[in-house]
Amino acid sequence: MSGENKRIVNRFPLEVFNEGKVDVVDEIQAPDMIEHQAPLPGYSPDIAGFKQFVRDYRAAFPDLHYEILSELEEGDLVATVAQASGTMKGDMMGMPATGKQARWTEIHVARIRDGKCVEHWGVIDQMGMLMQLGLAPVPSGAPAG
Repeated sequence: MSGENKRIVNRFPLEVFNEGKVDVVDEIQAPDMIEHQAPLPGYSPDIAGFKQFVRDYRAAFPDLHYEILSELEEGDLVATVAQASGTMKGDMMGMPATGKQARWTEIHVARIRDGKCVEHWGVIDQMGMLMQLGLAPVPSGAPAG
């Protein structure tokens, strides 16, 4: 079953985020999944909260697009490096729309059991994204993106 876990994990960025197919989450995420990433402010920590976050994220970034840059599968773990990009055309989590485009990198590690994601770790270059969007100051002499 080599590669099956990667296929499951890739459905998150490629189908859920890129295409807005939030019902896919029910197929690939365990209801009791352990999330090691910081909670999303203003969203419940369950599948319903995650689906609402995806809807809001896609509304704020209507051209949101993820690309898988690299991935590794070892046993029940899948590590993925992805690049996301989008133009902030709507408000998001208290931040006003800026109309600016950003490109950022994300690293995700997921544990798969019985065809579902049961555990997740994520690291997102949120500071780089916020600087490109004009929502965080760019240090003097540093490139914005």
